[in-house]
Amino acid sequence: MTDFTASRRHFLKLTGLTLVGLPLGLSGCASALTGRSRPDYLVYVGTYAKAEADSIFLYRLNATTGALTRLRAEKGGPNPAFLAIDSKQEHLYAANEVDEFQGAKSGYVSAFAIDRRTGGLTALNQQPSAGGGPCYLSLDGSGRAALVANYGGGSVSLLPIAPDGTLRPPSATDQHRGSGPNKNRQTEAHAHCIIPDPAGRFAFAVDLGTDQVLGYRLDAGAGQWTPLPAPAFTTQPGAGPRHLTFHPNGRWAYLINELTSSVTALAYDAAAGTFRELHTVPALPAGFTAPNTCADIHVHPNGRFVYATNRGHDSLAVFAVAPDSGRLTLVEHVSTQGKTPRNFAIDPSGAILLVANQNSNNIVTYTINAQTGRLTPTGVVVEVPAPVCLQVVPDFMA
Repeated sequence: MTDFTASRRHFLKLTGLTLVGLPLGLSGCASALTGRSRPDYLVYVGTYAKAEADSIFLYRLNATTGALTRLRAEKGGPNPAFLAIDSKQEHLYAANEVDEFQGAKSGYVSAFAIDRRTGGLTALNQQPSAGGGPCYLSLDGSGRAALVANYGGGSVSLLPIAPDGTLRPPSATDQHRGSGPNKNRQTEAHAHCIIPDPAGRFAFAVDLGTDQVLGYRLDAGAGQWTPLPAPAFTTQPGAGPRHLTFHPNGRWAYLINELTSSVTALAYDAAAGTFRELHTVPALPAGFTAPNTCADIHVHPNGRFVYATNRGHDSLAVFAVAPDSGRLTLVEHVSTQGKTPRNFAIDPSGAILLVANQNSNNIVTYTINAQTGRLTPTGVVVEVPAPVCLQVVPDFMA
């Protein structure tokens, strides 16, 4: 959570907003480079919303032009801010970012079945997240466990997933302890992300409040984990690490630091479950001194580029990855054409990048030059109330 996203603690009054942008200039369009069209994708959007409002939206993405067509809206409960979808695209899980559930100080996680004819959602069940303000959700590679980071509660939890897709109560939890030097943001632990490693042997939780990445030896089948005896990585004091992502080669990882607006490139030891810093680079352009916090980070499917979002500067930072070392070199900064870019996503083909601008209520798309990593706006802008999370999957209805 940041000073720019104070609305996280408040429900938003939402209205049904629809597609308002169509492709304009497409000089960077993928079809111009390849001479052929790409398959469509589906995009599920998680938002901040009141309990009675439409809060999970579904769009079809044209991966050639970047056009987005709204298909439906669903009631996903209050603040289904972060989403995860299983590998078969049969179930969707949402972290409902609230501080109280069934009379206890906890958020919760919702499970939905996906209708493969329409993309619609049918609620299956809900389970507590074992901490307040769950802000991040991921699934292990086997699809047998949901991993949840509770920002407000400073804890992480593992919820087993039954064969029918329903969630079971948390079977493993860990309460983080500690603080950092930033007196406004780091007075206590704030878990902000948890993901499995590529092999599914470990899970790693990023804690903004303690400047640490904590590791867990993972046994998803048994619904258990074993915390590692020492942090997997510790950032510079006050960095406020937020999200972690792995390179496709499994040997490198990239950590975005919210409070210092920087990105740390890491070497990953898959046997020990630890990271070593390669270097840290600024996510902002030189000379920018206004308030800013970083949010999300992803690696391009081809492994050649890393993208990160700035909130305040309201931009995407584009970096090239050195193929021999994993180190980063800045390519460019591109405006997100909105306010407070939160989560963003790259379609599986690597042709289109979509960014969710939370405070301007829109999603914007760009074509990606696969050779340079540079982004070209497609001219597509769709209005979505307080978008937070984007999940892109193959169009199973095609």
